[in-house]
Amino acid sequence: QARLSESGGGLVPPGGSLRLACESSERDLSYYAVAWFRQAPGKEREFVAVVTDGGEGGPFGIDYTSSVKGRFIISRDNEKRMVYLQMNGLTSEDAAVYFCAARNYFCASTGCHYPSVYDYWGQGTQVTVSS
Repeated sequence: QARLSESGGGLVPPGGSLRLACESSERDLSYYAVAWFRQAPGKEREFVAVVTDGGEGGPFGIDYTSSVKGRFIISRDNEKRMVYLQMNGLTSEDAAVYFCAARNYFCASTGCHYPSVYDYWGQGTQVTVSS
């Protein structure tokens, strides 16, 4: 049974925006880390952004790959069991299938950037950037 489900992909012109959503089918969003990855045809799956749970009401930890810093914003709503990726200033380099992934346990800094550390994956949503 799928635990994660992405939505919000589509076709946008260069410079456009999209908001991706990742919904958890579990009772809550208790995962430590939820990340977005993307994979373009012929390329390896690439880390995009991650949000980690601060625990006991602490602040979320957030990190981005350098190519999206200043353009993409990841956010998390544990009560709604949702993680979002707001993508602005899209270029053809951003076109890919975007996946959300979740991990139950702690990962430190760039250790959260590797697909292999994630336990759960969604089915992906296609983002196409074209005029």
